Amino acid sequence: MAGKSILITGCSSGIGYGVAHDLAARGWRVFATCRADADCERLRSEGLESFRLDYTDEASIAEAVGEAVDRTDGTLDALFNNGAFALPGALEDLPTDGLRALFETNVFGWHELVRHVIPVMRAQGHGRIVQCSSVLGLVPMKWRGAYVGSKYAIEGMTDVLRLEMAGTGIKVVLIEPGPVTSKIRVNSIPHFERWIDWEASPRAAQYKASLLKRLYEDRGPDMFELPPSAVTRKLLHALESANPRPRYYVTTPTHIMGALRRLLPTRALDAIIQKG
Repeated sequence: MAGKSILITGCSSGIGYGVAHDLAARGWRVFATCRADADCERLRSEGLESFRLDYTDEASIAEAVGEAVDRTDGTLDALFNNGAFALPGALEDLPTDGLRALFETNVFGWHELVRHVIPVMRAQGHGRIVQCSSVLGLVPMKWRGAYVGSKYAIEGMTDVLRLEMAGTGIKVVLIEPGPVTSKIRVNSIPHFERWIDWEASPRAAQYKASLLKRLYEDRGPDMFELPPSAVTRKLLHALESANPRPRYYVTTPTHIMGALRRLLPTRALDAIIQKG
């Protein structure tokens, strides 16, 4: 894959960080973007090409794509849309402005970035757009309504984009991880504290009994948790296969939930999810 280029978002930690290093080691030319300049500087010190891309800043999206294309003399072989954050809390306690803020990053920023890379890929006659969804893009889970909503939106928009890009040489793919080692829980705490007034909620006792413990207590790895390299393995197939699959499951829970969603009526699936 020497000479092949990819722009990756959300590379400060977790999946983006691991995938960026893994693909660079395989010979891809990786443009590892982050929202914060300090994270970009850290990645550059580790040998990666890194510059700023903030999904909530349209100018930074345009500048990041322009920077990548300038460095490759006008081409970009792939995009891995990955950066996102979570805002836990019951939907009845979630202010609409909080939901709007999450969608600006998790959905609208992704769409803006895709719209900037498509003309480059159209001009060169090929490209891969890979979107990092989640098991929560397949099935719902309590307390995660904002994140679930954003991933359901990405699933639907990516499916449509795949149909619309048929015949252009641009392949569009979904990757759907389950529990993968990352900082998403820790990074979600400031968003929870900003937007969710849990003490005033009629669910205050439920918050104390469940969500607060999961959010603030470090309990170690989740059951079935895999390292980011598990995502890399599926991403490599999505990028390098002549005919990639429309979607790739990562981790046992994603495989299980994907199968149950196909096989069970909604009430039966709800009962299983309610049990945790």
